[in-house]
Amino acid sequence: MDNSLLIIITISVFGPVLGSLIGVLKKPSERFMYNMLAFAGGVMLAVSFLELIPESIHISSVWITAIGVIFGSILMFGVEMIIPHIHPELCQHTKEKKLKKTALYLLIGLFLHNFPEGMAIAIGAVSGAKVSIVVALAIAVQNIPEGICTSAPYFQITKKRLKSFLVSSSTAIPVLAGFLIANQLYQYISDNLIGFIISTTAGIMIYITSDELIPTSCCKTTDHKTIFSLIVGILFVILLGAL
Repeated sequence: MDNSLLIIITISVFGPVLGSLIGVLKKPSERFMYNMLAFAGGVMLAVSFLELIPESIHISSVWITAIGVIFGSILMFGVEMIIPHIHPELCQHTKEKKLKKTALYLLIGLFLHNFPEGMAIAIGAVSGAKVSIVVALAIAVQNIPEGICTSAPYFQITKKRLKSFLVSSSTAIPVLAGFLIANQLYQYISDNLIGFIISTTAGIMIYITSDELIPTSCCKTTDHKTIFSLIVGILFVILLGAL
């Protein structure tokens, strides 16, 4: 297996697995989790506007790119209407009945959300391994608090540390499946369709960042210092592109 492909796959499953492990050991502070989400948002915005959209225009056209961004946004909006994405504050349910409902809800939601995220990571099949690594890192950082919010309530219900870790870590499977399927698919389709998929990916990432990551990272911090974590995420992508 190619080294870059192995790195991408490792990063892809890193977020859910690490988050699940932390959730059954000790949940970190909310401020730390919100800063992680803000950093991931900065990376996603920078990748979308500096890498994916220019690449889509280069491969296809401005119009196809614009349609793809709109389609990606509408697609995520539809998914959100069916299964809303999860937020760190959902970890705070205390009653066992509510905890059980929350844990199952989060598991189902993550399985639905993580497949398109895996497809987004595969974008390096046409844009280069560096882009895939950055996208994978952004999604992994975002998935760490989600893994915590899945494994923590499940562990609190079952009192079984290993089972809770494994069940929560299984949410990495759709990420990996989405990546592997898309990585093969990109080799057999036209440039216009590739450009459309790349811009759709950008639309998905912009929607997730603006609808979830930025509002959530700022919702409980009156000083809004998490914005600096978002800026660090943007600078991270810019500096990485200079290497």
